[in-house]
Amino acid sequence: MTAVNVGIPLVRGRADDTSDRPDVPDLVDRFGRVARDLRVSITEKCSLRCTYCMPEEGLPAIPREQLLTVDEIVRLVGIATGRLGVREVRFTGGEPLVRRDLEAIIEGCSKVAPGIPLAVTTNAVGLEHRAHALARAGLSRVNISLDTIDREHFAELTRRDRLGSVLAGVRAAKNAGFSRVKINAVLMPETLHGAADLLEWCLDEQVELRFIEQMPLDADHEWARSRMVPAQGLLDVLGTRFTLTETEREDPSAPAERWLVDGGPATVGIIASVTRSFCSDCDRTRLTAEGTVRSCLFSDQETDLRAAMRGGATDDELMDLWRGAMWNKWAGHGIDAADFVPPQRSMGAIGG
Repeated sequence: MTAVNVGIPLVRGRADDTSDRPDVPDLVDRFGRVARDLRVSITEKCSLRCTYCMPEEGLPAIPREQLLTVDEIVRLVGIATGRLGVREVRFTGGEPLVRRDLEAIIEGCSKVAPGIPLAVTTNAVGLEHRAHALARAGLSRVNISLDTIDREHFAELTRRDRLGSVLAGVRAAKNAGFSRVKINAVLMPETLHGAADLLEWCLDEQVELRFIEQMPLDADHEWARSRMVPAQGLLDVLGTRFTLTETEREDPSAPAERWLVDGGPATVGIIASVTRSFCSDCDRTRLTAEGTVRSCLFSDQETDLRAAMRGGATDDELMDLWRGAMWNKWAGHGIDAADFVPPQRSMGAIGG
């Protein structure tokens, strides 16, 4: 077992016990869930310092040689989509745009995973200069993190005065022709008063807005359930300006509950990860920037695929490691449990 330098307590380089696992190719777990959605973090670096994600000084730097290379990312995505049943891939960070080779990653993955939607979660700083190139490389969808459209408040939350660049990135994404452009906003006491304004802006820009309950994944470990704004609190605030009509989820594993706004067709979504947990339908598997499989956001146990690859592991051996990591996935995050302990990695280090 080896330690990684961003606070992981346990990284395994050997296969988990799968003696009672059924002989199926997909990433199944003991609770009958099947992982179809792959999140790939490609860096710990970010151009912003959002208070709920990163410390002001940023995360400890990962030595370049410990990051997955383009070829390694492409190989693992090819295995996941070609042999493990993954149907969607999303690239995260940190901030994916910090990597200058993001276009090469997207292009390589689009070749080994034809027909598989490739998405990115980004803060959109600098996206205006790269949106078209990313679309040409094969990127399908873009999720953009934006918590407020008030410049002063944005600077307070992110510790950077970059709202203009973010808004330009949103518009560039729309013009690049991606199949979907979504806005993700973290729901906090500090942002609740501006939630209706943000929704109004998204309606005007014709982009879909999703609010996300704040989870205990901040780098400073200051999250407290007593300060968290629940989904219902947001609905109450939005309901003073808009008529909201609940709709069915797009699919059972989709995390967002959706409401028609003023009769539609526009919608607003809420991902109530804390108060309306959807762990029982979770279909995610995650790769950290260092190439470890993380079966759950809140589990600090990870399985090292990078070391196995660089040690000459075959695709079959990598699949065994990956399947074992997912077979032993937790039942749920356990935030409501009396003995709950937040993970050592923050969201910025895990990947969104």
